[in-house]
Amino acid sequence: MGPEGPPGSNNEKGNMEAEFEKGGGIIVSVEEGVALNASGHKDQLKRQYGLLGICGLALNIDNAWIALGGSVSIAIFNGGPPGVLYELIVACSYYAVVAACIAELSSAIPSAGGVYHWASVTPGVKYGRALGFFAGSINFFGWLFDLASITQIVSNVCVQLYFTFHPDLVIEPWHTFIAYVLITLLVTAICIFANRTIPTLQNIGMFVVIVGGLVTIIILAAMPKTHASNSFVWKDFNNQSGYSDGVAFLTGVLNGAFAIGTVDAITHLAEELPNPKVDMPKGVAAQIILGFLTAFVFGIALFYSINDLDVVLNAQGAFPLAAIYAQATGNRGGTFGLLFIVLLSLFICLIGTLLTCGRIWWSLARDNATPFAKLFSSVNEQLSCPIPATLLCSVISIGLGAINLGSDQAFKDLAGSFIILTSTSYVIAIAPNIFTGRKNVPKGPFHMGSAGFLVNSTACILIVFFNIMYCFPFALPTTVKDMNYNSVILVGITVLTATWWFVHGARKYPGPKMTHMYLDGVEKKT
Repeated sequence: MGPEGPPGSNNEKGNMEAEFEKGGGIIVSVEEGVALNASGHKDQLKRQYGLLGICGLALNIDNAWIALGGSVSIAIFNGGPPGVLYELIVACSYYAVVAACIAELSSAIPSAGGVYHWASVTPGVKYGRALGFFAGSINFFGWLFDLASITQIVSNVCVQLYFTFHPDLVIEPWHTFIAYVLITLLVTAICIFANRTIPTLQNIGMFVVIVGGLVTIIILAAMPKTHASNSFVWKDFNNQSGYSDGVAFLTGVLNGAFAIGTVDAITHLAEELPNPKVDMPKGVAAQIILGFLTAFVFGIALFYSINDLDVVLNAQGAFPLAAIYAQATGNRGGTFGLLFIVLLSLFICLIGTLLTCGRIWWSLARDNATPFAKLFSSVNEQLSCPIPATLLCSVISIGLGAINLGSDQAFKDLAGSFIILTSTSYVIAIAPNIFTGRKNVPKGPFHMGSAGFLVNSTACILIVFFNIMYCFPFALPTTVKDMNYNSVILVGITVLTATWWFVHGARKYPGPKMTHMYLDGVEKKT
């Protein structure tokens, strides 16, 4: 056997743990000679992302400047251009606090489960099993609705590109749905069969987001024959919501959150990074910083290029950004070119979003937290993809897209609820960390020390406060058609999760395998 001893021996375990120290957290424990990662499972996915790749993925999934432009027709009612810009600043400040908490947890426990696994550890053994179960389910549905939302935007852009040179077309919901289905099938095929090319695609996407954003900003600033006034962009708070200006502003922060609020995105690819403990917090920080800078500068250029706001608000189709581009460039070719930049960027964003969504469901299935767990926990190691989990997300997304054929408002509520759902899952992971004295989570390379109590508490307060504001009706007076159903969706997902907990989880869900690796020592001490 040689000096290293037999498999599973103390010598081999020591060698593996030494390798763990070098590898930034790839190996956390060794059981029966098998090296386990931070999720409590052996590696099944290729660790193919470097720091640049994960930063590119973060920036592509976030895609803040395009998300801001895509929701401009809704955002404009909560204060006009000044409201959009100042609400973005508030949203980014809020999510910077939340991101610090997410970065710390991802540095300590870099697992594909992300929020699901952290919520299983932070409360301790007694409550961790149930809280992790709920956090994982709510986080998954949040990302599933985000997937549907992004797919719908990409579909709208495709239809709008055709409309640019065919202005006589009367855009119907079925046009968008056909594009929705075709785009979903293409993205799914890439995620399954071309997984090895995705790091390169994300680098290309990062180039498109940054360079394409700069080109767009320059065109918006240089081409318009007339520009909006400074007061229109910075001072004239145009509140058409029916609320007081203060309430309108706070509810409008949702628009900024839609642009920047995916702070846990890349954490679900932790098992595809060779140095996750160190690189994951950097990727989270890059997403917030670059997302804010690109969205804010783009927003300024966008609003200065508007010369007729009524045309934008009453534009045909579901992507009014095209009307702004048409005003700015004054020709169809320029409008098409700027929209094509949006299409490229959003398409790569969609690939990353489907990856994230599939990895979350796969992580839950590995721990027997889902129906048909054996099927959905399987991985094609040659393709480095959890194929059944990825296909499930695609099929459900197509089903959600069909809702838009019957009710545009119902789809908007469903897709827009991802902010409330994901942030709720964050607080389920962060709040127990405070109440247990932050003792259950090991210190990673990024650790906030004693300041962590203040940052964690602030994040929880902000999440609760803004989630309440996001549930306010969109405008007053409120009709059934215009009602905000975000609170109903949150309650519905919670009830659905609770039902599955009593049917399956309470008896058959053992909790994550990784829990004992972090809590056994703590439990013995206490």
